[in-house]
Amino acid sequence: MNDSSSVERLAAILRTRLEHCAPGQKLPSSRELTASHQVSPVTVSRAVAALTAEGLVVARPGAGVFKAAGPPAATVLGDVSWQEVALSADPPHNAVDVGPRAADASGVLATLSAPPPEIIDLSGGYPHASLQPERALAAALARAGRRPGTWSRPPMEGLPELREWFARDIGGPAGPLAASDVLITSGGQAALTTALRALTAPGSPVLVESPTYPGTLAVARAAGLRPVPVPVDADGVRPDLLADAFAATRARLLVCQPLFHNPTGAALAAPRRAEVLRIARRAGAFVVEDDFARRLVHADSPAPPPPLAAQDPDGVVVHIRSLTKSSAPSLRVGALTARGPALERLRAVHAVDSLFVPRPLQETALELVSSPAWPRHLRALAAALRDRRTTLLTALASHLPGLLPRRPPQGGFHLWLRLPGGADERAVAAGALRLGVAVTPGAHYFTAEPPAPHLRLSYVSTPGTAQLEDGVQRLAQALAGR
Repeated sequence: MNDSSSVERLAAILRTRLEHCAPGQKLPSSRELTASHQVSPVTVSRAVAALTAEGLVVARPGAGVFKAAGPPAATVLGDVSWQEVALSADPPHNAVDVGPRAADASGVLATLSAPPPEIIDLSGGYPHASLQPERALAAALARAGRRPGTWSRPPMEGLPELREWFARDIGGPAGPLAASDVLITSGGQAALTTALRALTAPGSPVLVESPTYPGTLAVARAAGLRPVPVPVDADGVRPDLLADAFAATRARLLVCQPLFHNPTGAALAAPRRAEVLRIARRAGAFVVEDDFARRLVHADSPAPPPPLAAQDPDGVVVHIRSLTKSSAPSLRVGALTARGPALERLRAVHAVDSLFVPRPLQETALELVSSPAWPRHLRALAAALRDRRTTLLTALASHLPGLLPRRPPQGGFHLWLRLPGGADERAVAAGALRLGVAVTPGAHYFTAEPPAPHLRLSYVSTPGTAQLEDGVQRLAQALAGR
């Protein structure tokens, strides 16, 4: 049983026990609960914390935990209907109307919402705990905690040593990037938000790949931008259509994922890499390179090409790199790199939005990537990703051969499946969920109506490969019953 379900189970047991306790009665000690329920002290502590938050118990340091004197007071709700007007009112006549101010987070939430433990998760956006370097992270955190000044305020741009590491990691040892070109951010999503807010004005068009990462669409729309799709094929974004889109919209910004694109898994082909930069430079536009999957290459794949930023002397590319996907969801440390006046604009927006990234996280990240455990973890992760991808492809070949992708991905953590014509992807996903497997409908990845029904299958959110085989069998049942 995983930690979260153990906590929930113990909390439920203690709630039942509290129903038969008088107010002020003491609960068994942590040691007694650990022994009687065969759980860890951490589980006991978290269960008690949950009951405390509910107002059911009171913890008295040195004395123990006691049933609260009475039920928590009911929250009195006022009349919040006025907010409908405030959130929907038209702008003043002299203001620029940039469209609805609501942010559509449905596509992001689809990969953030963890299904119940009994559901096989083929929709998650983060690696399962079994793929995370938990021991290396714990050791890095402990070392960081012993550093003098760990809890003091860091430089707004980030720790110099961490900025230097990212500059080398992105641009190479003799590349065009210096530590002064790097801003440390709270993960890739925060960097993406800063980039889109800083580099173009509300109401402007922004070119995005089609399909694309739903978080890009959510950030763009929340910033008042107008996403314009540029189709992607097996070799990445199409340069001919990209040039047409720049000419038609006069956009000054392209957001792309040249390596292991989400959701298609495509890598931008070598002949297109220079062409994309040339087209953007001619249009006077920036290219925001979301390099989220750089450390998710599979063990049986060739070395990936360098980032676009490593081949850009003119400051066209604004690069985003994060440690989160290759380490753990809560290590939200990333980097945003740029050159020239754009860096000052990014720096100003970054400071307004977040002031700085907490120093303990930066110190922990620096300890992790500087340790011998980091390359060992990346090798183990590459092997695990290869095995999981192979298992999922083999299961599809056995149960759903018509859905096999033409070109299996060489990195990343997902497969992009085109469903038969006429299939209702949302109905298929709902049917699969009823059968115990969570998959992601493809509509979240398009700016408008999808050209065909799709599903995205993630293969990193399950405890192991056995669940991948079972999940595909259940998906096949859902498709058969559509």
